[in-house]
Parts: sequence; structure tokens; C-alpha cells
Amino acid sequence: MKITWSQLVKKSEGKELCKYSDVLITRLGYDSRLISLCEGLLFVALKSSRADGHDFIPELYARGVYCFVVERAIDVNLYPKANIFLARSSRACLQDLGRWAVAHYPIPLIAITGSNAKTLVKEWLATLLSEKFVVAKSPQSFNSQIGVPLSVWDLSGHHQIGIFEAGISQQGEMEHLEKILQPSMGIFTNI
Repeated sequence: MKITWSQLVKKSEGKELCKYSDVLITRLGYDSRLISLCEGLLFVALKSSRADGHDFIPELYARGVYCFVVERAIDVNLYPKANIFLARSSRACLQDLGRWAVAHYPIPLIAITGSNAKTLVKEWLATLLSEKFVVAKSPQSFNSQIGVPLSVWDLSGHHQIGIFEAGISQQGEMEHLEKILQPSMGIFTNI
């Protein structure tokens, strides 16, 4: 998926804190340890019980990341070449990006959920379907509130079918994943 900075600002809930240029966003990142290439990257600053992504913005900016989604105000004067968007929720903004990717590439999607064997079933089904279709699938077991939007972001025009895992750890999470995937078919593994 690709989206311009202006499209992100127009489609997201929140406000643009600063804009240096209308860059084309081609990749999403949320973990500073996993970021190697910076061109076209949008860093989504997420907060968890272990870390706050906002704390890594100075380091990422120094490494060449210039597009950020944040959920608390930051000093934009420290980042003169940056595009910074203040979202009501960084996680919700990431999920919106996932929804836009799915809407942009309307192919049949299969969602796999259950207590265990989601990854095994996804890989098995992807292997079988790849004999007739170009298959998009979630990498590894990206099945969380963060993993699903990152997975569907990789959809492109050549894919003919998608197979994505959807996992939950708390009540109410499946509703968010369903809104992202809007699957044509669902598969329940062992519950």
C-alpha cells in the first residue's frame, strides 16, 4: 500500500502538527529496533506497558525517519524536516491504515482465528491456494491489534486472495480486527 502524507492527514482523526513535504508513505514501523531503511517509512509511536514509542523519535529522526504519528504533543521545533501527525490514538490510526489498504485492494480475504494452530492453518491454506492464486498472507503470526494492520498494509494489486490470522488477548479486540479485515470467509481453529 502507498499513501501520501496529505492523504493520511485527510483521512485520519487528529491534526497535523507540522509538514515538511508531501512524502509517499510505503512502509509502516512501530518498533525502532526493526527499522533499517527509512525512506517512505511512517513511524507510529505506540505506548505499551514496556515502552513508549515517543521516546524513540529523537533517535529515529537522527537515523533519517521523517514521518511520525504520535498521540501526545511533541516539540516540533526539534524536528525541522519532519511530518508529524497527532492522532487521537496511534493504534487507532494504524488500524485505519489497515482498513484503507483492504478497501484499496478489494480481494477475497480469509480470516483465521482460534485458540491455537492459526499460523499452521494459514501456511497450509496459503500453500494449497498458491497453486491457483497469488496469495497475500500475514507474515509469521502477525495476528494482533498491531500485527493485522501491518500485515494488510503489504497488499498490492497483484494479489488475488488474502489469508490473515486474527488473534485476541482481551475482550472486544475481535471487533477491531473484523473492521480491518472485513473477511469474505472465516475459519475457526480449536477453541
